[in-house]
Amino acid sequence: MLELASLSRAFGGLVVINRVDFKVDAGEIVGILGPNGAGKTTLFNLIGGVLPPSSGRILFEGKDITAMRPWHRCRLGIGRTYQIPKPFTHMSVFENVLAAAMHGGNMTLTSAKAEAERVLARVGLAHRARLPAGRLGLLDMKQLELAKAVALRPRLLLLDEIAGGLTEAECDVLLGTIRELHGSGITIVWIEHVIQALRRVVTRLAVLSGGSFIAAGRPDQVLADRRVKEAYIGT
Repeated sequence: MLELASLSRAFGGLVVINRVDFKVDAGEIVGILGPNGAGKTTLFNLIGGVLPPSSGRILFEGKDITAMRPWHRCRLGIGRTYQIPKPFTHMSVFENVLAAAMHGGNMTLTSAKAEAERVLARVGLAHRARLPAGRLGLLDMKQLELAKAVALRPRLLLLDEIAGGLTEAECDVLLGTIRELHGSGITIVWIEHVIQALRRVVTRLAVLSGGSFIAAGRPDQVLADRRVKEAYIGT
């Protein structure tokens, strides 16, 4: 579904993503770990089109999308959340999801309204639909961020540290939603620092350090890797 081929991104003389080769198959839920500064969010910004690569290619379902604008990637089937939720705080929860469905999902008003209602019920926010988004607590804000991405009807969903800051009980609620989304056929790539959350749902784990992947495979195998331990806690 997704292929990164020799993908690099530099900011001046600082190379943040260094000739990354990576593939994600349809139906997978892949976790990405890495210490702060490893290049994880930059990688998502490249896949989502927020940043252009310095070199290399990005392919989605066999189509080269390297030069494609972010909104075109949305309509092609790529949705994402942001580490810091970005709602329209003055608009209601429903209106936030409606905007995503109309402009990101390219739906008519009638279709977008039906989709917004369906998605809010799916993520457990139907009872908050008329509330201004700026009044939500952290868990509901994270769920809204997820709802906006799901309203695009993505085939590939990029989650950027969506469990950060949540309590264990709140994380359980979020994991239930993510499992349901994956079970419905959405392929997921999830960046996260909450390792236990990743271990409970991902089919494969990859670790980014210094702009390159240093390990990938089954979660327990990857977390036992010497290079991964050194990247997190040093030698």
